Amino acid sequence: MLLRSAAILLSLALTAFQAPDKAALQQRVAALKESVAANKAKLAQYQWTETTTILLKGEVKKTDQDLCRYGPDGKVQKTPTGPPPAPPQQSGGRMKARIVEKKKEEFQDYGARLKSLIGEYVPPDRDKIQAAFQAGNAALTPTAGGPTSLVFTNYYKPGDKLTFAFDTATKKIRDITVNSYLDDPKTDIVTLTVNFASLPDGTNYTASTDLKAESKNMEIKTQNSNYQKAAP
Repeated sequence: MLLRSAAILLSLALTAFQAPDKAALQQRVAALKESVAANKAKLAQYQWTETTTILLKGEVKKTDQDLCRYGPDGKVQKTPTGPPPAPPQQSGGRMKARIVEKKKEEFQDYGARLKSLIGEYVPPDRDKIQAAFQAGNAALTPTAGGPTSLVFTNYYKPGDKLTFAFDTATKKIRDITVNSYLDDPKTDIVTLTVNFASLPDGTNYTASTDLKAESKNMEIKTQNSNYQKAAP
């Protein structure tokens, strides 16, 4: 009898302990989704310049500039604004030229796939956030000296992890950390850090991103600047 009573009390205690945590998580997720939707609506009024730098083994290989704005479909549309790429210098014969061209194509293809992967996480998507929460893949993680982090697993790919440092007082995202992969989760690891800033009207935006693909020694950095109200 005593054991049964103790078990009931323990069950009630665990339920009471878990309920506030679940409620707090639900409130944070709701606030995050509201912030994401509100900022997307505000950013739809703007256009900005995105500078993308691709590095291989720490050496800059390519730098692009695009004029960005949200299109009618709600996705970011990019128009190249930088100078055209310099024509390749041919040297060492046709065989060497073919090898160089093939490596260049592989490099460009891999870089394009990485940029596409970034687009699945940045800007964050409220529907994916909700789906991860409903699937039980969301959790709160306290951080020292900062806001509590919201962590989502299986956000876009099985086994990935998306962590938001979300300030509930200002209802703004401070930064995002992504642990994901391109093809193989063990050998093609990709990490992404995203820093946010605010415009004078309070709109939160992605200030910079830094993506690293360990297996290829490749890094893609972006900087967003020159935000201006776009013409209708």
